[in-house]
Amino acid sequence: MFKVIAYQVANAINIKKARQQLDWKLLFQDSDELFYEYNADKFVYLFQYGMVSFFNLTSAEINQVLVEIKSFCNAYIAEKLSEEINVSIEDSLKVEFDKIILPEINAEMIRLVMLNASQSVALTRYSEITEALLIETNEHTKYLEAKGKLDISGPKLKRFIGKTLNIKNKISENLYIFDAPDIVWEDETLNKLNLDLKQTFDLKDRYRFIHDRINIIKENLELFKDIMDHKESSKLEWIIIILILVEVVDMFILKLI
Repeated sequence: MFKVIAYQVANAINIKKARQQLDWKLLFQDSDELFYEYNADKFVYLFQYGMVSFFNLTSAEINQVLVEIKSFCNAYIAEKLSEEINVSIEDSLKVEFDKIILPEINAEMIRLVMLNASQSVALTRYSEITEALLIETNEHTKYLEAKGKLDISGPKLKRFIGKTLNIKNKISENLYIFDAPDIVWEDETLNKLNLDLKQTFDLKDRYRFIHDRINIIKENLELFKDIMDHKESSKLEWIIIILILVEVVDMFILKLI
């Protein structure tokens, strides 16, 4: 029995720098990913969005890899989110709830398992982030319901909107839940494995749930912005009215004099 372990180790990993300095056997690369054969039947997968996945590495080897890649990490995370899945080599190909059965140690099959495990961890992280944002948004809506006004300033609201949009952009850029890797289009077996993995990790439903949550947050923030814009507009109208009144009074006094 082998094991795939995926970790969220940073906000981002510098893929270009890692490719230049790591001397393991590189099996696949693009601008966002590096897939290495670390040793015989041992694989390491790095992702630009801060994920690293391991197949068949010991705890000591994993710790050594983490030390080696730490310098490539932006905002290294000490308390790591993780996902583990067992891989069994038998005379069949099957994805079960608690393990993946492969007919052989095939690099492309293992890569798909590591990819999906990594995206599962990323979804867990984004789910936690969006849940925290939704809780904060709900606090403002409760205050609006109770007091009839907002308890958030203009600059703070703009930062909140920016934070939400950045998270949405990161999810869209880094997670390709609905896009199959190029390798699966060339092999029906790999395509089936990829689809079964996505279903087992429940990636598509979790991805949609996070996007629905972000859309709810966006709708609330847009409402807050409209309320704030109306408030600022009302202030401006009153300032204009007061200035006009002052001008009228001044003209009246001048006529009396």
